Amino acid sequence: MRHGKKNNHLGRKTAHRKAMLSNLACSLLLHKRINTTVAKAKALRVYVEPLITKSKTDSTHSRRTVFTELQSKEIVSELFRDIAPKVATRNGGYTRIIRTGYRLGDNAEMCMIELVDFNELYTKESTKKVTRRSRRGGKKSGEETSSEVETAESNSDVDSSAQDESSDDVDNKED
Repeated sequence: MRHGKKNNHLGRKTAHRKAMLSNLACSLLLHKRINTTVAKAKALRVYVEPLITKSKTDSTHSRRTVFTELQSKEIVSELFRDIAPKVATRNGGYTRIIRTGYRLGDNAEMCMIELVDFNELYTKESTKKVTRRSRRGGKKSGEETSSEVETAESNSDVDSSAQDESSDDVDNKED
């Protein structure tokens, strides 16, 4: 029976498991995304999300408690400098696990674990607003201003000269 057994031991002794999770957390915070097995990713998510929550308050005490877990000054400073401001408004769920298939050697289920706010494909800030142009409500066809007519004529002159040059290039290639 597994009453009260919260963490996955991952087939390792306690010291080895803590060192492995610390190294995985450092890699995740440094690269923002890593590939690993699903079991390790789930254990890593439980390990790293409280550290990210702790980094929201930039105090000496929180830096020291995070440092006891990660054991790397560079990673701790990057966590407090770069990652914490991005996740300041988020109430949790800082990581995302995406399953990628099975490993060839032992058929272990593999996944990619990433920090949610650092993926440009899914964030809302990086998407451009697309404006739609409607044919309704615009100017009438007879109400064009003189500047619009002049720019339209200059564009047609440029287009016709470009077409003449491209037709000359095609004639030279055929010879």
